[in-house]
Amino acid sequence: MSTIPVGILGATGMVGQQFIALLANHPWFRVEWIGASERSQGKTYREACAWRLPAPLPDRVATMKVEATAPGLAPKLMFSGLDSSVATDIEAAFARAGHTVVSNARNYRMHATVPLLIPEINADHLGLLPAQRRALGWEGAIVTNPNCAVVVLAMALAPLRQFGLDLATITTMQAISGAGYPGVPSWDILANVIPHIGGGEEEKVEKEGPKILGALQGGAVIDHPCRISATTTRVPVHNGHTGSIAVSLKQKPPLEAVVDAWQSFRGRPQALGLPTSPPQPVVHLPEVNRPQPALDAARDGGMTVTVGRLRECPVLGYKFVALGHNTIRGAAGAAILNAELMREEGLL
Repeated sequence: MSTIPVGILGATGMVGQQFIALLANHPWFRVEWIGASERSQGKTYREACAWRLPAPLPDRVATMKVEATAPGLAPKLMFSGLDSSVATDIEAAFARAGHTVVSNARNYRMHATVPLLIPEINADHLGLLPAQRRALGWEGAIVTNPNCAVVVLAMALAPLRQFGLDLATITTMQAISGAGYPGVPSWDILANVIPHIGGGEEEKVEKEGPKILGALQGGAVIDHPCRISATTTRVPVHNGHTGSIAVSLKQKPPLEAVVDAWQSFRGRPQALGLPTSPPQPVVHLPEVNRPQPALDAARDGGMTVTVGRLRECPVLGYKFVALGHNTIRGAAGAAILNAELMREEGLL
């Protein structure tokens, strides 16, 4: 089977680097083009990029020339790690020119015709693409993955929809890698917790979750009725966003049924055996001191969400802790999984 050439927008940033690392040995996709800001253009990737990952920089990519972030000779399939300050116009230009942009940026997530995709939860939302092309006049398309904290929440909540998911609150403890590089100044984050993350982080959690959990009806997504309240914080952890979550379930199932819902949860990626999909997307850990970022964020290549500490909540009914790797399951790995699903569904 021949590989599909791909390009990466925002290739020198933290998410762009994670794209390159995860695609280094991918069986379907091969990085053939990299684009970044003006200060990087014309340089080799090694010259332009301050590589921050423990995985080695692939030699083949290191010698590639960094291109301008404009359509032209770029491959048809593009992964976007662009900053939201520039993503709107650049991603639209590529989609207008016939490229499929699989984006980690927030800019188009809440557009009515753009899929906000977690393949285990809402693979059918790819059905929005014909409406997107009609509404926006694009020959190509944009598909987005959620905010990195939203992925953790949505994966933990999706198996609970069967019990009449009604209300949810989350307090996040988000890793510093989520702020990019150099990120949060060391004086601010060391031995500290910062009780606010800018850029509308709490609003993203509260609004993106219902869209992801919603149903595709008549060519449009109807949001799930669950109401979500979020508090987002930054903590001195390298990788892994943790959420302390409480939920109200109308059917009031026993705790054992909640655990079984998590453990048995599977989706389209597992049915298709997609290369990046974890065999069990949500794993429950019975130990009272798990999950922990240092021990559990990298489970199954960083693509699994782990949950634990399930117990009764005197206010909403149930409370637990959930964890996911923010730059893999919450960013680059999520986008790659989205593209794998699109390939198998004949959309590339």
